[in-house]
Amino acid sequence: MSQLLEYIDGMVNLAGSETEIDQTIQDHRDKPVFLPDSDIHFGQIRSAFATALHMHQPLIPAGGNHLPTASVISNLKYMMDNPNLGDNHNASVFHWCYKRMGEFVPQLVDGGKQPRVMLEYSGTLLHGLRQMGLHDVFDNLKTITCNPHYRRHVEWLGCPWGHAVAPSTPIQDYRLHVKAWQHHFAAIFGLEALSRVRGFSPAEMAIPNHPDVAYEFVKTLKDCGYQWILVQEHTVEQPTTGRGPELKHLPHRLVCTNSKGETASIIAILKTQGSDTKLVAQMQPYYEAKGLSRFKLAGRDVPPLVTQIADGENGGVMMNEFPGKYFEAMHESSGSPTPAMNATEYLEHLFASGVEESDLPVLQPLFQKRIWENFSPGDGPEKLAKLIVQLKTEDSRFHMDGGSWTNNISWVNGYENVLGAMEKISSLFYEKVLSKNLPTNEYRYRNVLFHLLTSQTSCYRYWGQGIWTDYGQEICRRAHDILMYDY
Repeated sequence: MSQLLEYIDGMVNLAGSETEIDQTIQDHRDKPVFLPDSDIHFGQIRSAFATALHMHQPLIPAGGNHLPTASVISNLKYMMDNPNLGDNHNASVFHWCYKRMGEFVPQLVDGGKQPRVMLEYSGTLLHGLRQMGLHDVFDNLKTITCNPHYRRHVEWLGCPWGHAVAPSTPIQDYRLHVKAWQHHFAAIFGLEALSRVRGFSPAEMAIPNHPDVAYEFVKTLKDCGYQWILVQEHTVEQPTTGRGPELKHLPHRLVCTNSKGETASIIAILKTQGSDTKLVAQMQPYYEAKGLSRFKLAGRDVPPLVTQIADGENGGVMMNEFPGKYFEAMHESSGSPTPAMNATEYLEHLFASGVEESDLPVLQPLFQKRIWENFSPGDGPEKLAKLIVQLKTEDSRFHMDGGSWTNNISWVNGYENVLGAMEKISSLFYEKVLSKNLPTNEYRYRNVLFHLLTSQTSCYRYWGQGIWTDYGQEICRRAHDILMYDY
């Protein structure tokens, strides 16, 4: 396969090779990734566990003292340049965390063990690391991504390039995030490596629950070749009862229907419990899985899969406790009745055993049962909008803001100044660029796309009003100027 350039005319490659990427994914859609080389005896194990590491650093206009003219740099660089502020002294440890799985996995494999890990790196992090000249991170990651001896132990998960929160990101822009990450990843690791990316990890574990947005979200992932998505258990419900999932350690189908009656579905792997880095740092999935036995699914006995994801670098437990616990768990679980497995590997074994995707239990986004009790698919968006207003009036807990890893943080309330600026840029981008189907392989397109996607990073809506919302608004201002000047 040909190799994409990582940078073109000094701009990170986020677009322009859509046809080549789509063809690569299409050609490999039905080919197993891990099954041919898997050393797991699926019919004999009792249970399994999967561990995913989420890695992210935002880009911020902080490369200078004057916000309107400051260069856009990685937050990691800002930490390194200002080590005496807050916990910025951890920057060098973060750097190690981004590359250390490229050391851990080969050590374990060469020692005869069966390690597994799933990795998810945001596009803003990857660009920032390259911009900083931290090429050692990429060298280490390429070893476990491209070397056939190690790559079967590691699964990459796709994600939105700019770490955008799906429920409050314009639908057409979220598709751009998904495709931009595919471009960027393929340019770093190759098209062949991209063809092996089958799972998707949404930023902040956030999925939409508005029927029309949820449908487009799932359709985007399916159109881009993804086979499954990682879902937080409390963001979904059973269609018949409205309660959360019961068989939390078996895969489900996330089925989303819109107001026009169209339906899209994707396999969902459930992340259980709340967000706590200790769950991964202390390898909780392994110890929980050890206490489980095989379940009945479609008349077959299948092993459950306990799945967790956490920040791979953030917090003392991840920085300090994870390495030792990871090695300990991988040594102990290798060859045991409870081995480590990556999610795609698990699914390939599951379907090879005779289970069909249609056999998987169905889930839908949170609060949708309330909608379908009062609305028939096909009644249209206007009637749906009126119903949503009515349901909000009747119950203050009802909302269409989506669900994420936490119920305590809203990605919408209190951020009108940032969201308003984002929406204006999105509309302008659609008016001047998308609606005209302008070429995506030009510098000016990549430049404005970079600013559009960067402006939608969730970090600008996490820390409350202040410098971070200022960062978001400034990136939006620059995107506006580019659209007005270049288009």
